[in-house]
Amino acid sequence: MRRPLPGIAAIAGALLLLVAAAAGAVADPVSKVRGDPAAHAAEGDRVFRFLALAKTEAEGRAMEDQAWLWFMAAPDAASAALMNRALERRRAFDLDAALAVLDELVAAAPDWAEAWNQRATVRFEKGDFEGSLADIEVTLRLEPRHFGALAGRAIIETGFGRVALAQSDLRRAVAIHPFLKERGLLIATPGKDI
Repeated sequence: MRRPLPGIAAIAGALLLLVAAAAGAVADPVSKVRGDPAAHAAEGDRVFRFLALAKTEAEGRAMEDQAWLWFMAAPDAASAALMNRALERRRAFDLDAALAVLDELVAAAPDWAEAWNQRATVRFEKGDFEGSLADIEVTLRLEPRHFGALAGRAIIETGFGRVALAQSDLRRAVAIHPFLKERGLLIATPGKDI
């Protein structure tokens, strides 16, 4: 496994913990069953449309909360129960138990992007950066609008010294969520706005 650059790894770790905390900032999110798949998809389209159009930080944060609730909506009751158990273990800093539950969850609900994203986060917290990147790839294949996964991958790639890729991911994430907290990590390109 390739290890991140010294110093940058510590910064990346602190930043991803902030990302993870932001994901949990929606009043300790609880996974609920999403209901009708077509209605859930339509709700996601609405949430991301309004998120991209946010004009103020407050509007952006409100829509970000809605996006996280949408991400957390489980495909069925069994998946919701597993996610809630994983989140409970993670909040208790029992990362091994959280990872075991998330392994079970991605096997049970392989098409649920947030299951993969949560496992990516726990793997990162355990120092398994390559495993985290692999889970982020699946997350983004299932849900390309997942600004949290894009920001997480950017932080890991920065730690590996792959700054151009990281900046590309951050720009994609900010196009989805203009008030993304990690937007401050963008590097200005001469002749272009951040």
